[in-house]
Amino acid sequence: MNGGLLVAGTTSDAGKSVVTAGICRWLVRRGVKVAPFKAQNMSLNSFVTREGAEIGRAQAMQAQACRVEPTALMNPVLLKPGGERSSQVVLLGKPVGEMSARGYHGGRQRQLLGTVLDCLAELRGTYDAVICEGAGSPAEINLRRTDIVNMGIARGAGLPVVVVGDIDRGGVFASFFGTVALLAPEDQALVAGFLVNKFRGDVSLLEPGLEMLHGLTGRHTYGVLPFRHGLGIDEEDGLRPAFRSNTALRGTVRESVVAPPVGEDVLRVAVCAVPLMSNFTDVDALAAEPGVVVRFVDRPEELADADLVIVPGTRGTVRALRWLRERGLADAIARRVADGRPVLGICGGFQLLGEHIEDEVESRAGHVDGLGLLPVRVRFAREKTLTRPVGEALGERVEGYEIHHGVAEVTDGEAFLDGCRVGQTWGTHWHGSLESDGFRRAFLREVAAAAGRRFVPAPDTSFAALREEQLDRLGDLIEQHADTDALWRLIESGAPRGLPFIPPGAPA
Repeated sequence: MNGGLLVAGTTSDAGKSVVTAGICRWLVRRGVKVAPFKAQNMSLNSFVTREGAEIGRAQAMQAQACRVEPTALMNPVLLKPGGERSSQVVLLGKPVGEMSARGYHGGRQRQLLGTVLDCLAELRGTYDAVICEGAGSPAEINLRRTDIVNMGIARGAGLPVVVVGDIDRGGVFASFFGTVALLAPEDQALVAGFLVNKFRGDVSLLEPGLEMLHGLTGRHTYGVLPFRHGLGIDEEDGLRPAFRSNTALRGTVRESVVAPPVGEDVLRVAVCAVPLMSNFTDVDALAAEPGVVVRFVDRPEELADADLVIVPGTRGTVRALRWLRERGLADAIARRVADGRPVLGICGGFQLLGEHIEDEVESRAGHVDGLGLLPVRVRFAREKTLTRPVGEALGERVEGYEIHHGVAEVTDGEAFLDGCRVGQTWGTHWHGSLESDGFRRAFLREVAAAAGRRFVPAPDTSFAALREEQLDRLGDLIEQHADTDALWRLIESGAPRGLPFIPPGAPA
C-alpha cells in the first residue's frame, strides 16, 4: 500500500489537525504504518525533533498519534509570525530568514513546491500511508496560484481530499458547497467529499441536508463527528487570544475534567498572555494536575491571588517586555519577587526577567534593560538554538527542548536547568520541562510551600499517559462516527472518478 489523503477545511480551526490525528491513530491501530504531513504551517507553537529540526507542534502530536518519531519531513515549511506582516521562515527545520507576507506569497512560496513534494514523496516511500493536513481553506482564490499546502499539494501528488467543516459555527452546507464551487475543475476532481465536525444533537435531523448536499455536489459525507469536550491537540496559532479557563483551553489535555485536589487547597497559576506568545502548551502539564487552576491574564490585579506566575515564551521578547511595562504587569511581578512569591520565566519569559538584553536579531532594538529580577544577561545570536536537552533539577530527571536566539549569561544564583534560580524566582530556556512528572511534582511542592498552600500534587498523574488517552479518543471518534471503509478506499485508491464539476469554478 502507498496511500495518501489530504484533510482540508472550510476555514481555519475547522478541525483539520484533530481529524488528521484521529485518522492517523485509527490507521495505526489497524496495523498501518502511517505518517502525518503538513507542507506549510504557520505557528508560534513549535517542537524540536531528535535531529534538531523545528516543526509545528501539531505535526509532532500527529506523529505521536502514528507512534513514530517526528521529523522535519513531516512539516518542511514553518512560518513563525513576528508581527502581522512578517514571519520567520523555517525550512526543513532550520530558519532561513525573515520575510514579509507579500514577499513570501509573491514568489518564494511557489519556489518551495518542489521541496514539499519531495518530502511527501520520501514519506510515501517509507510509510504505507501519509495523512496530510491542509491550511486555512483550499478556496482562498487569491492565493491559489502559489498554494503549496492545499490543492497545490493535492494536485502535485494526486491526493484525494476530504473537506472538514465546523457545524458548531453554522453555515456548514454553504461552506461545503462554496468550497467546491470556487475550485478549478482539476482541483474539484480531487475533492471526494466532506466530514462534518462538532455536531450537537440528533444526527437524523441532519441527514436530509446531507442528502441534498450530495444531490448538489455529487459528493458523499464521510462522517458526522459529534461535539466532544476534551478533544484537541496542541494548537497552532499562538496569536489567538488565550484568556480562557482550564475547561475552555483547547490544548491536548486542557479540556479534561478538572479533578478535585489531593490536598486541602488548590494551586492558582496565572500565565501572562504576552504578545506573540509561543509554546504556551508548556502549561498543559500543570493544568492536567488535580487541584491546579491555570488561567491566562493581562492585568496586574489578576496576579494578586496567584500562587505562581508564569511568564511564557514569546517570539518578541523586547515587545513583550514593553507590553508588561505598559500594562503594569512588570511592576506587579517585581512586587511578587520582592515578597518572595513564586515566578517562573520560560524561554523568552526567562530572558526578560534578566538584567539586560542585546538584540540585533529579533527586534533589532540593541541594548534594552530587562526587569532585573534574575542575574542574567542575554545576547541574541543569529544562529538559533534547537536542542533536546536532558538534565536534573530538584532531584528529578528532566527532559525538554530549546528554541531560541537569545544566549543567556548567568552571573549568579542557583543553577536551574540551563538557567538559574534566586529565591522563588526561576528561569529556564527549556520548554516542556513540566511534562516530566517527577520534576513537575517536586516543583509544585516548592511553589505550594512558598505560597503557604496546603496543596499536594497527585502521586500518579502521568502526562504522557494523558496524551495517549487523548489520541486514543481521537481515534475512537473516527472509528465510531466516520465511514472508515470509505475512507480506507480513498486512502488506498484515490478520489472516485467522474465527480461532477460544480460551477462557477475558480475565476480565470
